[in-house]
Amino acid sequence: MAKIGILLGSLRKESFSRKLAENVATLFPGGYETEIVEIGNLPLYNQDYDDYNEVPAEYTAFRNKVKGLDAILFVTPEYNRSVPAVLKNALDVGSRPYGQSVWSGKPAAIISQSPGNLSAFGANHHLRQSLVFLNMPVVQQPEAYIGNVATLFDENGKVTNESTVQFLQSFVDAFVDLIKKYKG
Repeated sequence: MAKIGILLGSLRKESFSRKLAENVATLFPGGYETEIVEIGNLPLYNQDYDDYNEVPAEYTAFRNKVKGLDAILFVTPEYNRSVPAVLKNALDVGSRPYGQSVWSGKPAAIISQSPGNLSAFGANHHLRQSLVFLNMPVVQQPEAYIGNVATLFDENGKVTNESTVQFLQSFVDAFVDLIKKYKG
């Protein structure tokens, strides 16, 4: 069983990122288990916590959770043409202490979304930049930029546009191929 952690760049309960992630989670084949990993409870990263052995329990729980995952799917909006702070903070918490990153070698995929037409392009590429440094192989193609996301869901939060579902399935298939390549 491959375990896929899903990190969301939005904290809202009804966020488009959460709705999209819940739809995408159903597209993984048998043998793949998905779980949304909550990151809103993580205190802002401060190296003093690690240096003075005063690590918050939330850091330890998060780091241990990520260590137990085989791959990570990021689903995020864009804030001010970049990655939301909550997502960047989670990356920082997991990357420390230096030399003990929980991210290294874990396959990753990124879906960025926006109610507008730009589809959170800036956040997607800023996130990719961090993931390169964190040694996370990332799905290159297809790139997943979901624009006009507010129009995609029915009253139950399900994606109703069949071509979008087909695209997301091709994205998940590419992610599964990447996971197999790195996790055998």
